[in-house]
Order: sequence, then structure tokens, then C-alpha cells
Amino acid sequence: MAEFVWEAKTRGGEVRKGVMEADSTEAVSLRLKSQQLAPVNVKAKPREFNITFGAPVSEKELVIFVRQFATMIDAGLPLVQCLEILSSQGENPEFNKILKDVKNYVEQGGTFSEALKRHPKVFDDLFVNLVNAGEIGGILDTILGRLAIYIEKRVKLKAQVKSAMVYPSAILVIAFAVIAIMMMWVIPSFQEMFRELGSGDDSLPAITRFVIACSAGFISWWWLIFGSIFGGIVGLGYALKTPGGKRALHKFILVAPIISPVMRKIAVARFTRTLGTLLGSGVPILDALTIVARSAGNVILEEAINKTAEKIREGRTMAEPLGETKVFPHMVVQMIGVGEQTGALDTMLNKVADFYEEEVDQAVAALTSLLEPIMMVFIGGIVGFILIAMYMPIFSLADNIRAE
Repeated sequence: MAEFVWEAKTRGGEVRKGVMEADSTEAVSLRLKSQQLAPVNVKAKPREFNITFGAPVSEKELVIFVRQFATMIDAGLPLVQCLEILSSQGENPEFNKILKDVKNYVEQGGTFSEALKRHPKVFDDLFVNLVNAGEIGGILDTILGRLAIYIEKRVKLKAQVKSAMVYPSAILVIAFAVIAIMMMWVIPSFQEMFRELGSGDDSLPAITRFVIACSAGFISWWWLIFGSIFGGIVGLGYALKTPGGKRALHKFILVAPIISPVMRKIAVARFTRTLGTLLGSGVPILDALTIVARSAGNVILEEAINKTAEKIREGRTMAEPLGETKVFPHMVVQMIGVGEQTGALDTMLNKVADFYEEEVDQAVAALTSLLEPIMMVFIGGIVGFILIAMYMPIFSLADNIRAE
């Protein structure tokens, strides 16, 4: 269906305008007439070309919207009026435009969840399904409150992942920059000084000759070194976009010696929080598992969740097939089993999520404290090796002067 901009008059002569989805202008005119409106002008909505980088709406803006929307709904304001208010006071023009489109769709008779589904870049499957469950159960304000809490916790988890990965990456970049500066400017200065003092390259210690040779090679072939690094990063990025490359990376993340404990805890916290939120909002378990699998962020976890869903369709409980995947910790599987037996699976999942979110806090802090000395020793070792190589001839010259 295409979108059409329409203008029509009521029986009292009042002019109304709006946007409608339909197959043709004739279909729009017929629908307007059925609403006791006389069409004045109906035309196809012009295409808009927007260049955006990243998501048009940040998760922080989404949390604020959900919080405000839940408060308005709880206060008894009509849905369309809530959307009208929020679309006119937001600071993000792109988000305001999306909310106005949602409002127009609802005014034309569509449901709120259907309107949100039209904007998948902002409102994902989990968001849409939770809103749909809230509409069906008549508890939209309660669902929106849960949704805001969920998004806030999701943002916190993402921040923890970034803090775990950014620190070592930044240290490696700084280390490479320091080594490059020493290779291109510091070592050639020492080499020139040695020549002025009358020390030929053959008379220098082997370690010094090795470092000078590395410096000369770096200066001659720096473009090839930087090009190879850049090409390797680009090639790795393309490889990780393929199913095989992505699967290999995600499997490595779950078994890597230092980072795997943190990443596993983050994955468990995300899985249990998302599933607990969906089940607690009334979403059927198979639909919930499908949504959780798509939002898992890891191919290995996605496969494990999908296998569990297949076993549930065959009539089995969730805990047993989840344990067979060997992906989730035994304690998590046991807790889920207890939740199924007591009929409080959503409550149990949220308790597990609370526990693992605290574990993630401690694990990220421990990882940072572990990586800091390792990275410092790594950088200090390389810089120290270069400095020792450069100062050894100076010490030899000083010894010769004292001997004379």
C-alpha cells in the first residue's frame, strides 16, 4: 500500500487533513466518504530522502517517551491526545515525525501496536509485542512501565559491554601510536648521534642493530604497514558479516579465556530479563522465545534458544532442552525448572536477571583491574626494550672513556 495525503470537508464545512494508507486515490476517497467527509484533494505522499547515521532515536529518548506516555495513559488521557502532545514537544525532529505518523495511523482506525510496527528501526519486535499484549489485556500503562525498566537495564548492560571492550582497545591504539613515534623519530635521532660519536653500525650491539633495522623498515614501509592494518580490519569486518564468520566470532567470544566469563554473564542477564519481561506481560512462551532469539545478539545463543523452542513445541518443558544446549549455566537451568514447576517462571527469570546483572558489574570491574596491569606490562616491556637497545651503546662509550 502507498500513502496518500488527503484534504476533506465535514458536513459543517470544517476542513480536515491527514495521511492514509490505501491502494489508490479512489480507495482513499471512498473511505473518506464512508466517514461522512467530502474529499477536496487526495494525492500521493511525496517521498522523503533522509540521510541518517545510526538509529534515528536513542534508547535514552525512547525511555523518556515510554515513561511520559505511561504517565499520560495512567492519568486517563486518550491515546491520540498523548501522541499529539509527545510529538509536539520532543527535541528530536525525526522522532517527532515518527510519532505523528503513529498518531495518524491510530486516528485512521489502526491499533497502536500496528502503528509502531511500521517503524522497526525505532520500535523492535519486543516493543511491539509488549504493547500488543498491553492493548489486549487492557493494561497498557503497566506494560509501558515494565518496558521502560527493561530498556533502562538493557542500556546499562550495553554500557558495561562497551566499558569491558573499550579500555583494552584504547590501550592498544595508544601503544601502537607510541611505538610508531619512537620508530619514526626517536630511534633515527639516536642513530644519527651514534654516527656523530664515531660508532658505525657494525660496532653497535646486536640488540641495537635489530631495533635500528626495525625503525628503518618501518620508515620505508609505513604505508604498507598502515595499509595492511586497515585492509585487515576492513576484511575482518566483511568476514564477520558472513554467517560463517559471525558464528566463528560469537563462538570465540563464549570460549575466550579472559572475556568469556563476562560475555556469558551478559548474555544470560539479557536472555532472562527479556524473556521474563515478555512472559510477565502475557506474551505466549513460543512467541517470546522467538523474539528473545532474534534479540540475543549471539548466533550460538540464538541457535540454542531456537532448539529449545522446537522441543517445547513437541511438548517438553523449557528447562530440560535448555540444559541440553550446554550454553547456559546449570544454576540458570535449575532456576528456570523451579519457576516452571511453581508456575512463576517470569518472576524466577527476573530474579535470575537481577542476580546476573550484579555479577556483570563485578565481572567488568574485575576484568578491568586484570587487564590494566597486563596492558601496562605489555607497553612498558616494548618501550623498555627499545630504550635499553638505544642506551646500550651510550653505556659502552662511557665505559671506554673511563678506561682511557
